Amino acid sequence: MTRLSPGHAAPPAPRAFEVALLASVFVVAACGLVYELAAGALASYVLGDSVLQFSTVIGAYLFSMGVGSWLSRFFDRQLPAVFLRTELLVALAGGSLPALLFLANAYMPTAFRFLLYALVGLVGILVGLEIPLVMRILKREVVLRELVSQVLTFDYLGALAVSVAFPLLLVPQLGLIRTGLLFGLMNAAVAFWALWIFRHELRRFHAHATACVLTFVTLLLGFIAADEITSLAEDKFYHDRIVLAATSPYQRIVVTKGRAGHKLFLNGNLQFSERDEYRYHEALVHPAMAAFGAPRRVAVLGGGDGMAVREILKYPSVESITLVELDPHMTKLFAQDAAMARLNAGALSSPKLHIVNSDAFIWLQDNEHPNGSDVFDVIVVDFPDPTNFSIGKLYTSSFYSLLAQRLSASGYAVIQTTSPLVARQSFWTVVSTIESVGLNATPYHANVPSFGEWGYIIASHRPWRLPANLPEGLRFLNASSLPTLFDFPKDMARLPAEVNRLSNQVLVTTYEQEWGRVGQ
Repeated sequence: MTRLSPGHAAPPAPRAFEVALLASVFVVAACGLVYELAAGALASYVLGDSVLQFSTVIGAYLFSMGVGSWLSRFFDRQLPAVFLRTELLVALAGGSLPALLFLANAYMPTAFRFLLYALVGLVGILVGLEIPLVMRILKREVVLRELVSQVLTFDYLGALAVSVAFPLLLVPQLGLIRTGLLFGLMNAAVAFWALWIFRHELRRFHAHATACVLTFVTLLLGFIAADEITSLAEDKFYHDRIVLAATSPYQRIVVTKGRAGHKLFLNGNLQFSERDEYRYHEALVHPAMAAFGAPRRVAVLGGGDGMAVREILKYPSVESITLVELDPHMTKLFAQDAAMARLNAGALSSPKLHIVNSDAFIWLQDNEHPNGSDVFDVIVVDFPDPTNFSIGKLYTSSFYSLLAQRLSASGYAVIQTTSPLVARQSFWTVVSTIESVGLNATPYHANVPSFGEWGYIIASHRPWRLPANLPEGLRFLNASSLPTLFDFPKDMARLPAEVNRLSNQVLVTTYEQEWGRVGQ
């Protein structure tokens, strides 16, 4: 430590100093990983393809950290002051990163990608400066051999703590904006600690103290106003008034209400509009249900909004419905909120329904199924489109092979399958994939104004047959119009397509390319 004049108070004992500085390593490591995870999550929300976005964000972040570590060699004097200033800059840049990206996506969508990587680069450089500075400060008190192991141990422990807490606790309870600001406050707290512990070495103590206070107050005000910031960004993005919003470990759920009624968005992607969702769900459910005749056991994979269950309950023969929805936030929202329950006619409260909050892929692999049955008469598969590899696995030959084992010999499975007009290659890729596991594939389509031409596929062990009757009270389908859904015009006709396998997931790439051309 720097030798002090007799008039100054003695600095803390070396052991206390060492423990405090290592604790700060734990905090800065945790904060740095939170900013990295927040950037990756937001990139996957907005740009799709979570594997690509997380890979590029992590790669850019680690490269920037390397640049920051290299730049640390040029700081020789006033290391505690440099460390304090670095903490304040990390607190501001990292803590505000989610809020800035949310606002950019709403008000400057074309600049989102540039701002994303600019912020990732800036935060990465600053975080890369932190640990070398800490090690050089600690070197004055700790033997080098112990120094490296201690710093790295606390660095890795901080990363472990955050990697577990981020998806399970932080994002579900606080949301991305508040999570970023909370950890920005933690970085600012480390700056306050540095201000106190190195108060005898700082040449401009009052200027540093003022900077710490201003940074902390700014982040605290942002934390308090996080809901307003979120509303400001999302109201602009969604246009209609937001009536419900929640962040789960799996997705951002937003429900809006406007002249067209309620709309559901998952990660910014429209899932249904109250104005025409009946067209989508009637087309999804009834061609398979009515063709079976009198189905008793039915499973719904996805479809946590309960709309497909609503249509299934129009068949008196149904004895049990198993709804497999990954996100419990979805089933809870559409079961307990009065407006949402009205949309699905209270379907999620039906005594015939058993809700399983699980990954559908894992659930299909499980030998123990509810109601003592391994097979179902009808399986309705209502997943989001394959925008990333985690969803894309639910459109692979491996998944459909498992699906075939859970389908009765005379049963039908129906799969929602994106637009055969906009994403023609993607649609027929799913058809080829279903056929590759030995199932019959019967494709069809319906016009849903909110989406345009939308595609579905019936998969079965036996050929599908046109039903003679449909339930009463349908708003879209009738016996005379049903056959037209199975007629494909020339611009949607079948194309040769590769099988989508877990090992290649060609569907995700094809889907992104086809939908990426929309609006160009």
